[in-house]
Amino acid sequence: MPKEKLKTIYVCNQCGETSPRWMGRCPSCGAWNTMTEDVVAEPSKSSSRAVAPARVTGQTSLTPQKLKNISTTEEKSRIITGISELDRVLGGGIVIGSVTLIGGEPGIGKSTILLQLCGEVSKTKNVLYVTGEESVRQIKLRAVRLNVPEDNISLVAESDVDEICGLIESMKPDLVVIDSIQTMRCTDISSSAGTVSQVKESSARFLNVAKTLEIPTFIVGHVNKDGAIAGPKVMEHIVDTVLYFEGDKTLPYRVLRAVKNRYGSTNEIGMFDMTGRGLAQIENPSQVMLEGRPLGISGTCVACVMEGTRPVLSEVQALATKTSFPSPRRTASGFDYNRMYLLLAVLEKRAGYNFSSQDVYVNIIGGLKLDETACDLPVCIAMASSLLDLPVGEKTIAIGEVGLGGEVRSVTHLETRLREAQRVGFDTAIVPKHNLKMIDPAQFPGLKLVGVSYLREAINTIKLK
Repeated sequence: MPKEKLKTIYVCNQCGETSPRWMGRCPSCGAWNTMTEDVVAEPSKSSSRAVAPARVTGQTSLTPQKLKNISTTEEKSRIITGISELDRVLGGGIVIGSVTLIGGEPGIGKSTILLQLCGEVSKTKNVLYVTGEESVRQIKLRAVRLNVPEDNISLVAESDVDEICGLIESMKPDLVVIDSIQTMRCTDISSSAGTVSQVKESSARFLNVAKTLEIPTFIVGHVNKDGAIAGPKVMEHIVDTVLYFEGDKTLPYRVLRAVKNRYGSTNEIGMFDMTGRGLAQIENPSQVMLEGRPLGISGTCVACVMEGTRPVLSEVQALATKTSFPSPRRTASGFDYNRMYLLLAVLEKRAGYNFSSQDVYVNIIGGLKLDETACDLPVCIAMASSLLDLPVGEKTIAIGEVGLGGEVRSVTHLETRLREAQRVGFDTAIVPKHNLKMIDPAQFPGLKLVGVSYLREAINTIKLK
């Protein structure tokens, strides 16, 4: 056979557009710096002239099923993992035949949580764990450390996609884990593992086997320096669920978040604590987020953010200090930087507090990101508290959105937030006055509800404490 000629092309990892030369901007989707180099086989002249066989009319190997004969009961359509935080994010368990892509920074705990998942599922079902990065002995060492059951878990260290697909078809396990997609390689594609064409084709072949045999499959994906999963964006489009494992590696807390889920909500999160024996579930995140909170110190206030159906209390810290620069510094960690600027402008214009000579720093404790407008009021109170050097009551929580007119606007799910605050032990809640018309204060015994219409009223409330 004549040897295949190889040629270099550039592929956009967002839309898959190809180009014979590198370009800073993709001509198809308009994304910048997304063209990556790839090596493909150049088709020979003889193969390019080959004509595909004509389709025979009415001939097919497909056998359709009646819609009424397909089971939709939870017992037959989902696998309950036994890890409640993971089940919550997935929408109630692993859907049969689904393909889930999980990404995160190196060392964040992707392999750890998947090995723990295999251990829970293997108590009743057979699991196949495919590793392309580690040897089976290394997986064994981690399994011993995590105290994972070993009877029904099969390991294989392989990176050949066709070999792995053949093994899955012969074994027919109940769950498959691929760790990771960037190490997999299709032998009929000339480029090296991890390139756009390899990742795209490998994902498509695993997806085909999973859907045909109805075997749920988890695929690990690396992330690039921007935090997005490395490889073509089409990989995220073809899978059913995309999970991101987030968290500061210097802190023990980890957050599992779904950015795409065909079988459940993308608003739910799962929280874990990284310990020496693996990831432990955090079933009471509010209590964990408030541990070690300083008391009697200005510049702190407690907010409540809704993560799906779960209310989570978090501490907001602000520090306003006299600047030594002509232009004061503004820094926000865990809170939107531009939103902080907006709230500072409202505090100056509508409430009369001057921050023009102050450096302002806002920090959300625990690594959470507060992107909900209901956190506007606690951020404003924390900044004003630091400016005035006036502590907020240790059992006071603030909930509300702040408008450009300085008004405190109503928020959703206020009753759920107040129940969580009451459960944790708070006795005062500063809430929008408009919301009080729609709830019964008698439902929250021991919790004093203070309704405010404007930001100035909310800050005056902490002055009276």
